[in-house]
Amino acid sequence: MGGDKAPGEIVAGARQAHEELGLEVVLVGPDDGTLGDVGGLEILPASESIAMDEDPARAVRTKRDSSLVRAAEAVRDRRASAMVSAGNTGAAMGSAVLKLGRLRGVARPAIATPLPVPGGRPTVLIDGGANPDCRPEWLVQFARMASIYVEARYGVAEPSVALLSNGEEASKGSEVVKEAHRLLAAGAGVRFVGNLEGRDLLRGGADVVVTDGFTGNVALKALEGALEVFVSVLSKAISATPETKAAGDVLLPALLPQAAALDPESTGGAMLLGVGGVCIISHGSSTARAIVNAVRVAHEMAEKDLVGHLSKSFEERAES
Repeated sequence: MGGDKAPGEIVAGARQAHEELGLEVVLVGPDDGTLGDVGGLEILPASESIAMDEDPARAVRTKRDSSLVRAAEAVRDRRASAMVSAGNTGAAMGSAVLKLGRLRGVARPAIATPLPVPGGRPTVLIDGGANPDCRPEWLVQFARMASIYVEARYGVAEPSVALLSNGEEASKGSEVVKEAHRLLAAGAGVRFVGNLEGRDLLRGGADVVVTDGFTGNVALKALEGALEVFVSVLSKAISATPETKAAGDVLLPALLPQAAALDPESTGGAMLLGVGGVCIISHGSSTARAIVNAVRVAHEMAEKDLVGHLSKSFEERAES
């Protein structure tokens, strides 16, 4: 029931994931016909939903029969292997933390968001908005969780980790960033390559870029807005005159694959790392295509037992 285009696009994406990818998908929401034609998919009844503008903490506590809460419970009770939501991000995170719990040794779960890199492997930004205020040691944990995630999802051995700052030098950044740099450089179980600036986020400068949730969310929204403006300007320029239209006919076949690579819907959504289950958070404006990719990634991460790898890593570190 979550997302700007719910339930239509969510149901369509779920059906497509089932019919084209052969994945078993359970829809969580009202079973009174509101979801439309679900194509035979199972419906786990939930009489309430959490709106995008509701207070996440209060909604999760009071709306116990909401689709988000019931989805998290389904993962907790092993009725499902993962949960996917395009709804209220805070409520999705709150439901996952409340029902699935934090992994032992994890101070704060964080959102890992793949950023498209033209012609290369995505860069994973963590945190994408879960923790606006952070401690240096939390950033170190984010780096470790994202490294394990990148290794599992993209098959990268010893992923490179950078710290988002306003300069490449170790002396740059806030006090939190400078202390996190010191901790990462001293050896934190990841391959730390130093600071990275915002202009390099889409250039593939590192496999993982670590920051606090406030900065990370601002960076994500800034990139999204900049890409939208660029596409709009390019579209207007191409359609301005007969000459530019003719040039566009030549350029578009080469531009469209690049545009598709930069489309956020192709990344499969962000993953909440640090909770006791797979939780994928999709963009609020997700279409069926985005949901298909999110379900695919959720399935892959459950199959590869990402949560088990994270849990083992943090338990071993806690015991050492």
